[in-house]
Amino acid sequence: MPCLNEAETLEACIVKAANFLASHGVAGEIVIADNGSTDGSQQIAERLGARVVHVPERGYGSALRAGIAAARGRFVAMGDSDDSYDFSALQPFLDKLRQGYDLVMGNRFRGGIKPNAMPPLHRYLGNPLLTGIGRLFFRTGIGDFHCGLRAFRRDAIIGLDLRTEGMEFASEMVVKSALLGLNVTEVPTTLSPDGRSRPPHLRSWRDGWRHLRFMLLYSPRWLFLYPGIALIVAGALGGAVLLPSSRTIFGVTFDVHTLLYAAVAILIGSQAVFFAIATKAFAVVSGLLPPDRRIERLFRTATLEIGIVIGTLLVLTGVGGTVFAVYTWSRVSFGPLVPTHTLRITIPSIVAMALGFQVILSAFFLNALGLKRK
Repeated sequence: MPCLNEAETLEACIVKAANFLASHGVAGEIVIADNGSTDGSQQIAERLGARVVHVPERGYGSALRAGIAAARGRFVAMGDSDDSYDFSALQPFLDKLRQGYDLVMGNRFRGGIKPNAMPPLHRYLGNPLLTGIGRLFFRTGIGDFHCGLRAFRRDAIIGLDLRTEGMEFASEMVVKSALLGLNVTEVPTTLSPDGRSRPPHLRSWRDGWRHLRFMLLYSPRWLFLYPGIALIVAGALGGAVLLPSSRTIFGVTFDVHTLLYAAVAILIGSQAVFFAIATKAFAVVSGLLPPDRRIERLFRTATLEIGIVIGTLLVLTGVGGTVFAVYTWSRVSFGPLVPTHTLRITIPSIVAMALGFQVILSAFFLNALGLKRK
């Protein structure tokens, strides 16, 4: 149990956990990961026979990581020490672990949320939205990403190398379990109003953003790749339509100004796609994500030399277009030009040169990541 000034509710939680162990004949211990309490929580835990682990690094994730590392059991159940979860009802979690599951999540939406136990903002927006995003990004069937009551094989979770320090620790455990192929399931659990007289440590918008930020950073496809591809496709279609001449649609004329925006969309999109590749490669090389055969193939096939050749061809294409634009300018003795004609030459030329340099620089960067990997 992570603990930060939970003197009002800690005793009830410890008593329920102790009763569960005794009544079900489970050999276990109660570990309190104390995050610097100043209200006597440590003394309460020790008086009731729990083992207190002092965690100087602040944060929900820091407390839980230290508590899990200090635990001596094969299985670990974790839950908040605010008396919102019933530690005497852990048998369904233990049954699933004994069946061979690595992580057993509680699901409050299936088990029941008592009146005033969860703010409407969390119940109808925050949790469903973040859980939906998590299910979409990581292809997991978990229906309650942020339930604070869960149980797991200790060695399996330690093997995930969890690193976050705050509330996003709850998401990190589920995300990495999905990415590394752990055997995950969930059981219904009940959420009750917590027994504290003070506000909870959770900050809705701040911690919600931290959960979302974590999921985005661990899913380069949705953060970079898919938006980048969408921009490239939109820019390419716009360019293909407007490059020959202007187009009038429903009485609105689109000309070189729109063509310029299409070109910018291609450049931004290509940069986003590169960020997706580089982020994925860095995460795999650094051990943040499991090995990926596509990244292995990328390092083998997308060599620095190939990138330099492709980039150079694009740059030369752009230079050729620029030379042609200068030739066109010379035909009017370097006088005034018709922008709607000249920009249809210069805009694609600039895009080709910019893309060429992007490819060359990206090839050098990926090669540097490959050196670290080797």
